[in-house]
Amino acid sequence: MNMRTTLLFITLALGATLVPAADQADPESAAIRKTALDYIDGWYSGDAARMEQALHPDLAKRIVNTDPKGGWSTLGQQSAMGLVLGTRAGGGKKPESQRQEDVTILDRFQNAAMVKIVANDWVDYLQVAKFNGQWKIINVLWEMKSRPAEPSK
Repeated sequence: MNMRTTLLFITLALGATLVPAADQADPESAAIRKTALDYIDGWYSGDAARMEQALHPDLAKRIVNTDPKGGWSTLGQQSAMGLVLGTRAGGGKKPESQRQEDVTILDRFQNAAMVKIVANDWVDYLQVAKFNGQWKIINVLWEMKSRPAEPSK
């Protein structure tokens, strides 16, 4: 190769590595991630409209509550409307500096996806579906993070 061809090759190689990651990302994954962030950021900011945008109206959010002493379990449940109203009331408001919102798309097949959100005090597993052209959260199964044991008094 001559010097001119070598320089052209190096320039093209460097240019390819400088393309922003967002431009290389799958647009469906970006839309799924936006839905998950609308949900968690809506909660943290008290933005009910943003929360509602992320949810399918028939959403069910569930948690299995197990009594540590007796071992029995109950199923706690919230609806889409319950989440929207809780968001509007400011139930999850936190300053940006105190928010954790780690979003991971675990799997996607056609119009269905599984997403994990690690938040401040809990972990959400979202079932997300493309519904009328938009990604919506259909179901959430969540679990509180373990808290350190309190010292005995």
